[in-house]
Amino acid sequence: MRHDPSRPQPAALIRNLGILAHVDAGKTTVTERMLFAAGVVHKRGEVHDGTTVTDFDPQERDRGITIFAAAVSCGWNGHRLNLIDTPGHVDFSDEVERSLRVLDGAVAVFDAVAGVEPQSEAVWRRADRYGVPRIAFVNKMDRAGADLDAALASIRERLHPLPLAVQLPIGSEAAFTGVVDLLRMRATLWADGSGDPRDSAIPEALVEPARDRRHALEEAVAERHPAAFDEFVEQSQVSEETLRAALRDLTISGEVVVVLCGAAYRNRGIEPLLDAVVDYLPSPLDRPPVSGVSGISDVGDLGDPNDNGDDVSRAADPAQPLAALAFKVQSTGTGRLTYLRLYSGTLRKGDSVLDVGTRRVERIGRVLQVQADRHTEVPQAVAGDIVAVVGLKSARVGATLCAPEAPILLEPPTSTEPVVSVAVEAARNADTEKLAVALAQAVEADPSLVVRADRETGQTLLSGLGELHLEVVLEKIRRDRGVDVRAGRPQVAYREAVVQGVSGLIYRHVKQDGGSGQFAHIVLDVEPLTDHVGDVGFAFESTVTGGRVPREFIRAVEAGVRDALASGPKGGHPVTGLRVTLTDGATHVKDSSELAFRAAGRFGAEAALRASELAVLEPIAEVTVTAPEDAVGTVLGDLSARRARITASTVRGGSVTVTAMVPLAEVFGYATALRSRTQGRGTFTATPAGYAPAPTSAVAATAAAARQNR
Repeated sequence: MRHDPSRPQPAALIRNLGILAHVDAGKTTVTERMLFAAGVVHKRGEVHDGTTVTDFDPQERDRGITIFAAAVSCGWNGHRLNLIDTPGHVDFSDEVERSLRVLDGAVAVFDAVAGVEPQSEAVWRRADRYGVPRIAFVNKMDRAGADLDAALASIRERLHPLPLAVQLPIGSEAAFTGVVDLLRMRATLWADGSGDPRDSAIPEALVEPARDRRHALEEAVAERHPAAFDEFVEQSQVSEETLRAALRDLTISGEVVVVLCGAAYRNRGIEPLLDAVVDYLPSPLDRPPVSGVSGISDVGDLGDPNDNGDDVSRAADPAQPLAALAFKVQSTGTGRLTYLRLYSGTLRKGDSVLDVGTRRVERIGRVLQVQADRHTEVPQAVAGDIVAVVGLKSARVGATLCAPEAPILLEPPTSTEPVVSVAVEAARNADTEKLAVALAQAVEADPSLVVRADRETGQTLLSGLGELHLEVVLEKIRRDRGVDVRAGRPQVAYREAVVQGVSGLIYRHVKQDGGSGQFAHIVLDVEPLTDHVGDVGFAFESTVTGGRVPREFIRAVEAGVRDALASGPKGGHPVTGLRVTLTDGATHVKDSSELAFRAAGRFGAEAALRASELAVLEPIAEVTVTAPEDAVGTVLGDLSARRARITASTVRGGSVTVTAMVPLAEVFGYATALRSRTQGRGTFTATPAGYAPAPTSAVAATAAAARQNR
């Protein structure tokens, strides 16, 4: 069905969805086949050929993986589907995070052989955090070992929702040719090639199994939905219409996950999946109104952004004041694109919008409907739309854009703290300034990147979420900016945590240089945030009574303490995992100020940390290795040498899957080592799993390597 992007669509007919999966589960192929079925493209693109619509970046095509979230639109059954194909690799998980923040629903793609894989769990938890309803598509049903029931059990056991299959596969493995729709009780068959699906009666051998599964589906839905329950009690069955409506309600509430199956590479199962997106996933109107804070606050080190505003909400109504969230910024050859999700209001070319974070009013140059790397200008966008705009000079990822006369501040997507750093420099001195500009633009587009100067060496350090993450960023700078960048060896981001704190530490900040002086007197308690050293975080409390320290000075003390946590006493690493309590203090009638109490908070916290017992923490990754059975001994020995702690091991179909907790520093270069030890047959994934105490020898070895690298 042809889709006209220039025609405004009511919010009830819009579906904003993401395609989520573990790497290599086939989500980009699923997206490509959805676009083909909807008539957006007339030739099926292939990941291995580098011809897909959404993997348009040269690095994506070279590496055969999705790196950047790409937005596309298509039409289906009178609805507009705004799809975002998200990365599956853990190094680009922040792209998934930012996408989930602005989506109404998602399709989770699973491998029919592997079931739920580590990154599947990670993206599922992120979707849980944002309350995004999902349906599931079990892909690769044509592969040897494919098993829909095993995939359902994996979803139930590892992700904990109630998966309800609405299809029964026809044939297995290479003989998979279609599905039985358990709602319509009809079969859909696909011939080889690009032929359309053929509707037919259920094959005789599957009539009874289909009836049994339909009855089980009705029972499961009736237990959870009042309308289905009443119909089931009265008629001993549930009609197709009631069942479909009940499944939609249960999907939106998150009580169940509708499961479909297919083989995207062979173009089987895609049309029913598109139908399911329309039938079960929510429109913007089905989601709660977006919440935010009204007015504009002083958002700074000493300020609470909620202090000067009231909680407000905006419904998905084009007539309401504009409220939009920027979730992606992209620099192109023709200008700067800012991707927006409109939660309320209408946005037109030439409109003035307020960036609440910067307090700047900017003008919209153009409004674009996005098709991956292609853009179509449209006259306007309305509540529920996902579009890109040209003309915004300062809006960053997470910025709230709204009508100047009706300010609202929306919650931005969270960013993961970087765990890996490399020293970078331009190969030619003449390119130093170009590199600085390129790094600044990279950080603007990807908030999970951090650029800072090493205080000891003066080197520029680029920090990110993994080796591949940093490789991609540097390669993009080389290709797009023409800057030859040199990078050092990766170094992990250590943390320092309090093991045993101190109580009643007194710090007096007194300064008198003539005129107004500075006076601040504080008493601090420092203690571990929890009993578990590996936990990270920071909490600040005040138990001061009687107004001995005014409220604005308490906030200044907290800001000073946060300043002190940037560099710990054991190695200059950021300090985490502690609770600081301000228990007492005193002021001077003339010389006390926020500046004085901030200084006292910083120097007092530094003194308290020097008096405390601290441990150095290192980032840990959950590594899942799949290798042939005959290589498992070698794999386990190598993991042991990397200080791994084995947590699980399973055998399936001649291969062994080993799960282990491994220090991130030991994962560097593991891909090459694993290939060598398994003759190229081993694969692995690594997912961040928090922090744990690091042995002194490991910290010393890493520090020595870093000095040598400099």
